[in-house]
Amino acid sequence: MDLEKQPEPASEPTPGKPPQAQPQPQAPQPAVPAETGFADPRGSLRASDADRDRIADILRDALAEGRLDPEEHSDRIDAVLRAKTVGELEPIVRDLPAAGAATRHEPEPAYAYGADDQDGPADSLVAIFSSTTRKGRWRVGRKTNAFALFGNIEIDLTEAIFAQRLTTINATSIFGNVEVRVPENISLRGNGSGIFGNFEVVTLEGVDPQAPVVVINGYSVFGNVEARPKRGKWITDLQGKLRKHLGH
Repeated sequence: MDLEKQPEPASEPTPGKPPQAQPQPQAPQPAVPAETGFADPRGSLRASDADRDRIADILRDALAEGRLDPEEHSDRIDAVLRAKTVGELEPIVRDLPAAGAATRHEPEPAYAYGADDQDGPADSLVAIFSSTTRKGRWRVGRKTNAFALFGNIEIDLTEAIFAQRLTTINATSIFGNVEVRVPENISLRGNGSGIFGNFEVVTLEGVDPQAPVVVINGYSVFGNVEARPKRGKWITDLQGKLRKHLGH
């Protein structure tokens, strides 16, 4: 007759020998996402405005020292503005000296202003059925009068030298256009009106209390007066660096 197959008895432990532990199944390890661009997935702390300002200061110094060219600086500033976490900010300046590093000597003044000449003549920019542009490296006067009649005036202060802290631009546009562009790290204020036209000033307040202040006054009639910061452009103390290079 057939005998039923009996289960094999569990092996008896050998005297003096501890029983062997059964291997436990290991949980699957989560995949680590690959880094792309400037992103760093390991940093999850949300970035504050102060964190972004700190990174932007490092990039500004790197541009002034020649470590970055303008295109690289603009790309990294864009990355700073897009960053949501501290982990995304830190890689942007990983290859640059940190702000306040030990290699730096005593801090230099942020801006080098001369004596404020209250009685100096005002600069004048006029465009009548024409176009006038002021841009590049130029010394900004205390006061500038801009008048456009069926014309266009462009005032670009992003690379200008500010000889005084307060700069006033009186803009008048009649069937014309007056555009003012300033660096991102200065103060920009405005006071004016538009009559069948547009008067728009995007106000800024510089973090540095000694930063230049640009005030736009005026009006437009069937025209346009506009002042706003130029993205990725930062003012640097080129005057102070020049004096240091010349030994003054």
